[in-house]
Amino acid sequence: MTGRKLVLASNNAGKLAELQDMFGSLGVELIRQGELNIPEAPEPHRTFIENALAKARHAARLSGLPAMADDAGLCVDAFGGLPGVDTAYYCTQFGYAKSDANNVRALLEQLQGQANRRAAMVSTLVAVRSADDPEPLVASGRVAGLITEQPVGENGFGFDPVMYIPEFGQTFAQLSHEVKNANSHRGRAARAMLALMRERWYPDAAA
Repeated sequence: MTGRKLVLASNNAGKLAELQDMFGSLGVELIRQGELNIPEAPEPHRTFIENALAKARHAARLSGLPAMADDAGLCVDAFGGLPGVDTAYYCTQFGYAKSDANNVRALLEQLQGQANRRAAMVSTLVAVRSADDPEPLVASGRVAGLITEQPVGENGFGFDPVMYIPEFGQTFAQLSHEVKNANSHRGRAARAMLALMRERWYPDAAA
């Protein structure tokens, strides 16, 4: 049970802490790839799963350890699912500097007068035992909602202030940190990945 290490193909400290809490029950220690001097992998693909797989394989190849990566973004129904993998840089195609606030501004401008405001936040997690693992574990989390006319709420980041979740009657930015994390696309993907790892990689882990 001891000594299990899993490289997280991300250098986000917040993401590491959030995931470590969940995966600790498997006796797994998560290590950020930056701690192993692993550079970030290119993300040339057009789907979340391809980018996450590329990042996980890259980290596994350079570390010699199992690795896990995620790719996530906003999929807007009226835009055919875009911005998708380009979510973080969405506003730059409209001449704005990259920032959360400008992303929200650009999205609201592009949706002006649009009746269909359906959207989903999507997260895909991929884990591999090695760079050549023929059976990667794949887990997705999805939260469907509506894009509001104006930002509402002070919490969260990214598109949280305009992502209205009908089941809560609030935007993600109005929810507490704990409630959001428990119900976010990333939280749902992480729980699904935890179940897959428990079943396939670590069946001896305590329940």
